[in-house]
Amino acid sequence: MIAVVNGRIYTMAKSILQKGTVIIDGGKICEIGEDIDIPEGAQIIDASGKYVFPGFIDAHSHIGIFEEAVGEIGEDGNEWTDPVTPHLRALDAVNPADKAFDDAVKGGITCAFTGPGSANVIGGQSIAIKTWGRVIDRMVVKAPAGLKVAFGENPKRVYGEQKKMPSTRMGTAALLRETLIKALNYKKKVEKDSRDPDKIVERDLKMEVLCDVLDKKLPLRAHAHRADDILTAVRIAREFGVDIVIEHCTEGHLIADELAGAGVPAVVGPSLTSRSKVELKDLSFKTPGILASRGVKVAIMTDHPVIPIQYLPVCAALAVREGMKEEDALKAITINAAEIIGIADRVGSLEKGKDADIVIWDGHPLEIKSKPACVLINGQIAYKRC
Repeated sequence: MIAVVNGRIYTMAKSILQKGTVIIDGGKICEIGEDIDIPEGAQIIDASGKYVFPGFIDAHSHIGIFEEAVGEIGEDGNEWTDPVTPHLRALDAVNPADKAFDDAVKGGITCAFTGPGSANVIGGQSIAIKTWGRVIDRMVVKAPAGLKVAFGENPKRVYGEQKKMPSTRMGTAALLRETLIKALNYKKKVEKDSRDPDKIVERDLKMEVLCDVLDKKLPLRAHAHRADDILTAVRIAREFGVDIVIEHCTEGHLIADELAGAGVPAVVGPSLTSRSKVELKDLSFKTPGILASRGVKVAIMTDHPVIPIQYLPVCAALAVREGMKEEDALKAITINAAEIIGIADRVGSLEKGKDADIVIWDGHPLEIKSKPACVLINGQIAYKRC
């Protein structure tokens, strides 16, 4: 049993506790508040003068899939040979030995959403994982956690160069629609065949994943930068009645009211980069603040390794500098990120019954000089600065 005491606790669920206590047992938060009796024999971590936060969550990255310091052989994020690969699983590609995981823990990032890149129209299944562990299966918080689809420049460039469809934005949208229609037909056939005891239901791994999307068991996670691509993604989601999250959302500030009205969340970033292609011409740290102010649920991402994952709080701080409310920025890397991913029952805030993923900072985490002094994941000390 561990007791974190005397810290300024940002629960991200209720008001700030000025001098609070968190009691941890069995990897979970069993008590949190002020004036709490500390159980006899508990290990005491004194957070006097420090800030206590839930572990931060990167809502879009490729950690463990595009590995650090190994070059091309560590790049497992895109199956460039087929534009439709929904049956790919990030779970089969993440390497827990990626040095980026150590960077994440030391930076106070305790959970990350990771998965395929954006080469394909349908790229595969992403997962939500803890950033500390040696066996990926034991690090999983949710698998799968989303199905990657991509709009805009990337798929048309990759397959246009191969003289294959899609080579246009129309082709990307048509291929996604065509595949979803195939899934609808497959779903109906399976339902019919399963009622006939003499028929063998032939499994199709691609279609099974898409049926989960159609049944709203799995959201589409749509790579889209430009405003028109974002709206195409939303349009297709409406046509098929499926859940969708917009990733990157670079020009989202131009259509903020549309996104708010559609109830579509946005994972914004990576913003700490150059405008390396046409669809990034309006890249700005103002975007997350504008979206949040209009009522869009916003998370902030690094898109690691585009921005190293440990700089997620820096990205949130820069969003605040450009007009985002501090509270909204903190939500964007804690509870909002958890809710968008679908893991808020376990992480994203400090509440009784949730995982004890706790970071004790030596200063406010949105101040550039602040560093984690102690990081707990699943109630265990994953990092402690001497």
